[in-house]
Amino acid sequence: MMTGIVFFVFAFATVAALLWSGWRLFDQQESPLEDRLERLQAQAVVTPARSRGRRSGGGFLNGLLALISAAGGEGWLRETERELNQAGIRRREALAIYSVGQILFFVLLVGAMLYLQRDNGIPQKTAGVAAMVILGWLLPRQVLYRLVRRYRDRLQNALPDTVDLLGIVLGTGLALDQAMLRVSEEMQYIYPDLSAEFSTVVMQVKAGQERSKAFQQLVRRTGVEDIKSLAAMIVQSERFGTSLAQALKVYADALRTRRRLRAEAAVGRAGIKMLFPIVLFILPALFVVTLVPGLLSVLRDLRGGIGAR
Repeated sequence: MMTGIVFFVFAFATVAALLWSGWRLFDQQESPLEDRLERLQAQAVVTPARSRGRRSGGGFLNGLLALISAAGGEGWLRETERELNQAGIRRREALAIYSVGQILFFVLLVGAMLYLQRDNGIPQKTAGVAAMVILGWLLPRQVLYRLVRRYRDRLQNALPDTVDLLGIVLGTGLALDQAMLRVSEEMQYIYPDLSAEFSTVVMQVKAGQERSKAFQQLVRRTGVEDIKSLAAMIVQSERFGTSLAQALKVYADALRTRRRLRAEAAVGRAGIKMLFPIVLFILPALFVVTLVPGLLSVLRDLRGGIGAR
């Protein structure tokens, strides 16, 4: 009895900690501009994940990240931070909160399996714990991959209209930095993600960083191929002195064509994706609704004929 009470108390505390971690991670996101400017001013634009992790949280979070780094998790922390950045989550404490949440989720699954398998033999316990270990490790990573994909999709969907507007603004005679800042102001309510990325690039250039390096960091933060092509086009146009407004107009048309093709491909895949739910759920229910009344009527008639005999 006491063991069950202790387990449920521990499970409740773990779930509460997970909810707190998720709320803190997906709460109102800070603009990445502040972090970028701080790193530029400190002359540490690219810092190791360990140093960033130690100043990303406070107290317990700092100690936990230091412990993970000391245990050989430096590569895991660096990869996690890169994926958080590509998902648009760039708060200074995001890495610490995500690490705490993943560890708590891992411990909760393993503890729950041990509690449920307390009366079983060692082979059953081993199989259950192994399954929970795999699930506890893979599920948070899949959630993060999904967030990265959603953020990239939002950026790709925002690119055609934003690039088109950028070309129009450049055609009025504004410089590139002023045009990007103007476009980010106009698009902050429609496409806030891409607007924040443009604002970050402009502020980095204003802080004294080279424009090519600022665009390289934009590509590294987002990981979107279309943004990589856009950055290369802008850098080459600035280097060779060609007309950027005309190039952006052509590129915006190409982006719209790609977006339409992606939409058509998604529509084509929708029919295949709907096949399995239809076969597994809709067709059996349809058979039951259409055939069962007739079968019941036939059985009733058969019983009546047998009774009359």
